[in-house]
Amino acid sequence: MRIAYLNNFFLPRPSGSSHLTAELAAHFAGLGDEVLVITSAYDDAPTHEVRDGYRVLRLPCLTLPKLDIAFNFDATLTVSPANLRRVFRALDQLQPDVVHAHGQFFDLTFAASLWARRRRAPMVISVHTRLEHPSPIPNAVLATADRTMIRMLTRWADPYVVVMDQQMHDYIRTRYQVRDARMVPIPVGVDVDRFANTDVDSVRARLGIDNAPLILSVGHVIPIRNRLTLVEALPAVLAVHPAARLVIVGAVYDNRFLERARLLGVDHAIICTGKVHKDEIPPYVTAADLETHDLEGIGLGTASLEVMAAGIPTIAAVRPDNFLGITLRSWRDLVLVEPGNTQQLASSILRLLADPELRRELGENQRKLVDANFAMSVVADAHHDLYLRAISDHR
Repeated sequence: MRIAYLNNFFLPRPSGSSHLTAELAAHFAGLGDEVLVITSAYDDAPTHEVRDGYRVLRLPCLTLPKLDIAFNFDATLTVSPANLRRVFRALDQLQPDVVHAHGQFFDLTFAASLWARRRRAPMVISVHTRLEHPSPIPNAVLATADRTMIRMLTRWADPYVVVMDQQMHDYIRTRYQVRDARMVPIPVGVDVDRFANTDVDSVRARLGIDNAPLILSVGHVIPIRNRLTLVEALPAVLAVHPAARLVIVGAVYDNRFLERARLLGVDHAIICTGKVHKDEIPPYVTAADLETHDLEGIGLGTASLEVMAAGIPTIAAVRPDNFLGITLRSWRDLVLVEPGNTQQLASSILRLLADPELRRELGENQRKLVDANFAMSVVADAHHDLYLRAISDHR
């Protein structure tokens, strides 16, 4: 099989979709398939590269200014006549059996859709992010773009759409009016062995935490993952464990939580590492007593699943039916809390810190849940079945 992946975000740029794209590409290349990844340039990464048996083409791009509507991410833009020709030339040379674009709003997805339509090739789109914003005006702008340009795209290319959870399914059906027959539920996949054999003591010693409780929060701080509820729960936690530390691993694009921490007098208990390379994250995870960052009710992301795979107790504000066909049981599969419920979050943290056996048992259950449903091998097999289905339907 010949497979082309297109994603504006790709390694070495850290993001959930970039890691998933790389994992899928490596998996299928390992099976002997011919795989090409087309992405945007990033830092000093080479224009042409071979990674894990597949080829990568990085296109010249513009880095957009950090804007609130884009959660202050350093988004890239590859749209240009020259880049469109590069995309067409690369795809024409590969002649992929299926084209898989990650991110419904990236310009490379539009380029891939144009090629697939003109060449009458089957296409798959993975929708990783709902275009929603906590502020009314940016949210209205995003909703308008959703219901015009991206709805047009999904009708124009008629792709299969990978749906990663229940909320995304409802969002895609409402915003893009994609037929249920074209939506395929496949959860995000994770490397379940990523955190094996890591050095716990080095992180604690370097941060000056030693044996104190370590509450980890992995992922960039953005408006939809703002850590405000977590900071507001800290006073109650520190009243019982004054030496406890909250370690936030990721870039800070929204610093409101730091301002709130100063007002509450808990800023001394917060350590922000800034952006951390993927390979440097495992020691932070294995050193933690618990992890929490998905607290706004928007779903359970890749970082949470990776922490669960490592057996670290995880607290999240998600629905029990967050994943299609999977029921999450609170205090067995992970700890479920209500979005914005500071008291519930604080009491959950304190309960976990007070009971090492509960943490061990919960961590083991989380590991089994991820192994059975979210391991990359399981998710890759589901993608393989989808590719065959897309190719067969196209023929």
